[in-house]
Amino acid sequence: MSLGTDNEHPRQIYLAQPRGFCAGVVRAIEIVERALEKYGPPVYVRHEIVHNKYVVESLKNKGAIFVEDLSEVPPMAVTVFSAHGVARSVEEEAAERGLPVLNATCPLVTKVHNQGKRYMSKGRTVILIGHAGHPEVEGTMGQVPGPVLLVQNVEDVKALTLPADTPVAYITQTTLSVDDTKDIIAALQAKFTDIQGPDIRDICYATQNRQTAVRDLSKLVDVILVVGAANSSNSNRLREIGTEAGVASYLIADGSELNPDWLKGAKTVGITAGASAPEVLVDDVIEALRRIGPVRVSVLPGREENIEFRLPAELAAG
Repeated sequence: MSLGTDNEHPRQIYLAQPRGFCAGVVRAIEIVERALEKYGPPVYVRHEIVHNKYVVESLKNKGAIFVEDLSEVPPMAVTVFSAHGVARSVEEEAAERGLPVLNATCPLVTKVHNQGKRYMSKGRTVILIGHAGHPEVEGTMGQVPGPVLLVQNVEDVKALTLPADTPVAYITQTTLSVDDTKDIIAALQAKFTDIQGPDIRDICYATQNRQTAVRDLSKLVDVILVVGAANSSNSNRLREIGTEAGVASYLIADGSELNPDWLKGAKTVGITAGASAPEVLVDDVIEALRRIGPVRVSVLPGREENIEFRLPAELAAG
């Protein structure tokens, strides 16, 4: 194809709206940045503050040190808990060691912890819908004072051996949407006669909004690129939704991972980003597309998000 023809027909890029950072992620990153400004480096962060390598590396460059275990934190060092939340045992260990802690747990995750505790205090068996091994799930299971049953799919619900009249309650991992959990919740409601669960509006708004935006995107494009980390639960789900809609969908960390072969025959490309992926990485993917050929970029209409979460009092600007 001659360059002239190429210029006449630039590839159409549609950006999903909303995409990228949610309020919980913005708050978590700001907590680390403000802690570094106020206390000076190093500041220790237990687990990746959010699941994104670019974000983690940029905070490392400013003086954050990421650890998986509190035993790696020296005495009296300022310590931040990640947006995913931690188990009570971690909180207790930090308190015993006298570590000054800043809790960057997303307020929506804290809300799930509190729901689980409330259901447990009323004598209900708590069932958590989520992904085994995810840090948020481990934190939630460690916050509720008693055994929590984890179900990942409808088959897990069928395998539960509790009597049908057991008083149960379910809570959900925040990076799952209403759509992700509805079949599992329906299976629980069919299995148990005395069941409670949170209001549907308590599900993470950001997860649902980004998934809805990808479904809208999939109606318009030949290929979907999801900007996000391989270990990001919500980013992986966005890619799955594109695939389920019949559109070739790929999860990429940044523009360097773009494979030109994916674009063969594609006149329209959709781009979205997981809740922990910054907009600078979306820009990087657009630049990579530009290097392949001319593009025209449009932002789809979508839900505007204007939610903000307060910072911990000790970091709030006075």
